[in-house]
Amino acid sequence: MDVGKVSLFGARYSVYVRALRIALAEKGVPYELIGVDVFAPGGLPPDYLVRHPFGRIPAFEHNGFRLYESAAIERYVDEAFDGPPLQPSEPKARAHMNQVIGILDAYAYRTLVWDIFVERIVNPREGRPTDETRIAAALLRAETCLAALERIMADEAWLGGERFTLADCHAAPMLDYFRRTPEGAAMLDAHKPLSCWWDRMAARPSMIATQP
Repeated sequence: MDVGKVSLFGARYSVYVRALRIALAEKGVPYELIGVDVFAPGGLPPDYLVRHPFGRIPAFEHNGFRLYESAAIERYVDEAFDGPPLQPSEPKARAHMNQVIGILDAYAYRTLVWDIFVERIVNPREGRPTDETRIAAALLRAETCLAALERIMADEAWLGGERFTLADCHAAPMLDYFRRTPEGAAMLDAHKPLSCWWDRMAARPSMIATQP
């Protein structure tokens, strides 16, 4: 499959860059990952704001077509390239997939990644103090997030329904960081459907190939 030139701009540590890498891997799309580190001492490359005016990662380009915002890029990747579909065709299932992505962006990302993983793992590693009060408050929000995802998932194998979708691509990098903390691992284990989902997700070649 000749898909032309596909470029992804961002850093391997980013959950949103990884979500796109998972989607590209699931679709079988070859791409070039061009390193952009928003935390680099020198700041962003001078021309990066042309690609993303808000200075975030990732940004994306396909044969000259430029795009930013992860959820929009994920949907483009699914619709522009051959490979297994990553969005349900049935309206209710598609709505649930989009609902999961919305929950992750609005409530889970800051809570699971910044308020828990960064505080518990990254800050001590880099010599910064851990804010236990922030973690304690975030764990309450994390429980709400996991319970909401579990209710939407119901008895299905995947977050968006009976088959793998963009909701799983979007969630996996966030939950991977979350489960690396003692509190996150214990909380995920307590939510058995999500814990089983994680086991299925972690075994996929796209997850293994995109380890940060």
